[in-house]
Amino acid sequence: MSECIETNELMNYRHAFHAGNHTEVFKHAVLSIVLDMLRLKPRPFAVIDTHAGLGVYDLTSREAARTNERAEGVERLGNRGLRSAPVYTSSLASTRAGAENLYPGSPEITRLALRGYDRLILCELHPEDGESLRRRYRSDPRVSVHLRDGYEAIGALLPPAERRGLVFVDPPFEKTDETGAIGRALVKGFRRWATGIYMVWYPIKGSENGMKIEAAAIEAGFNDVLRAEFCPFVRSGLELAGSGLVICNPPWTLDRKLRQLCEELSTILGHGDVTWSVRLAFDEGRGEQS
Repeated sequence: MSECIETNELMNYRHAFHAGNHTEVFKHAVLSIVLDMLRLKPRPFAVIDTHAGLGVYDLTSREAARTNERAEGVERLGNRGLRSAPVYTSSLASTRAGAENLYPGSPEITRLALRGYDRLILCELHPEDGESLRRRYRSDPRVSVHLRDGYEAIGALLPPAERRGLVFVDPPFEKTDETGAIGRALVKGFRRWATGIYMVWYPIKGSENGMKIEAAAIEAGFNDVLRAEFCPFVRSGLELAGSGLVICNPPWTLDRKLRQLCEELSTILGHGDVTWSVRLAFDEGRGEQS
C-alpha cells in the first residue's frame, strides 16, 4: 500500500515516489487507450500534459526504492502486459528496451503514441524536473516543454492550432484546494476549448475527490462526462486504495473499453478486494462495478 497518508484525501503525490504503482498502471493504461482512439482519425491532434513530471522514471531510484510501490503495480504485470491496453504494453516494452528498471510516465507514453504531425506540450512547474524534461526531449520537434503552472497553461495555451486532442491533468494533490483548482481550470478549458477531451486524475482514499471533480466538470458546462475508478484495495479513508479519472468529452465507446480494462486488471492487481466502476454522468444505468 502507498505511504501517502493524510487527512481529507490530501496527499503529496510526486510521481517519482509512486512510479509504476497500481494507480500509475490504471491511469497510464487509460491514457494509452484514449491516445489510440485519437489516432483512428487522420487529422493531427495535440496533447497538453499539465503536470508532466520527469517523463521516464528509474524504478531503482532512491525515491522509488523508498516506497517500493511498483511491487503492487507494474511488477504484477510481469512481461505479459495488458490485452485491453496494447499501446500501454508497447510503451512499457519500448522503455524497458533501454533498461529493465525504467518506467514511462505520461509524457513518454504520449510521445511514443504520436504520429509525425501530432504535438505534445508538457508543463512542469518544478524547475529541476522541467529542465530534465527539456534535456530528454530537446531532439524531438513534436515535443515542447513549458516551465509554468499547468492550471494557468489551460487558460493560456488553449485552444491548440489542431483544434483536436487532449488535456491531461495529473496533479500531485498536495494542496488543500486541489479539487477547487481543477474545477476552475475546467471552467477555463470549457470556455476556450469546449470540444477538447479533458482527462483529470485523482487519488482515492474515500469517495470525495471523484464526486467533486465530476460535479465541477458538469457545472463547467460539459455534457459528456465519464468517471472511471479502480481500487485494488479497500477504501479505508486513510490509505491510497486506488485512483480515478474524470473524462470530459470521452471518445465514443471509451466506456466499453475501460470496462474491459478494469476486468483484466481485476485479475492482476490487488489481493481479492478489487472494486471498480465506469459510469457516464448522465446515464446511471450504464455504470458497472465488480
